[in-house]
Amino acid sequence: MADPPVLLVVDDQPGVRRLLETVFSRAGFQVLIAAGGAEALELARSRPPDVAILDLRMPGLDGVETLRGLRELVPGLPVVLMTAVGEDQRLAEAMRLGAREAVTKPFDVFRLLERVRILLGMQDSGPASEK
Repeated sequence: MADPPVLLVVDDQPGVRRLLETVFSRAGFQVLIAAGGAEALELARSRPPDVAILDLRMPGLDGVETLRGLRELVPGLPVVLMTAVGEDQRLAEAMRLGAREAVTKPFDVFRLLERVRILLGMQDSGPASEK
C-alpha cells in the first residue's frame, strides 16, 4: 500500500488550520501544520510535502516569501493559495512563482479537497465529479 500524500497547511489562523487538518486527515492525507512561513520551511526540510495549501497574508514570512522558500526545497511542489479579496498584486506575484491555484476566503473546504486531489492526480476533473 502506498504512503498517504503529505499535505502542508500554512495559515496563521488556528481555526483554518484545524478545519483543514480535520478534513484532509479524514480524506487520507498525512497533514503537516504550520502557523507561519518559517515553521512551514522547517517542516518541508524534514518532510517534503506532496502538496501545500498556503495563506497569502501572514505575519513574518508572507505567502509569497514562503512560496519562494518552498520552491527551493521542493521544486515543482503543487501549491494552492488562500487569499482575501483585494490581494491581487501579491496573488499575481505568487502565481508567477508557480502557485497552481488560488481560493478566496471564505472557501468551501470540500471543493478545496477536490481541487487538491485533482492536482495530485487522485481524481478526475471530468463531468462525473461533483461541482
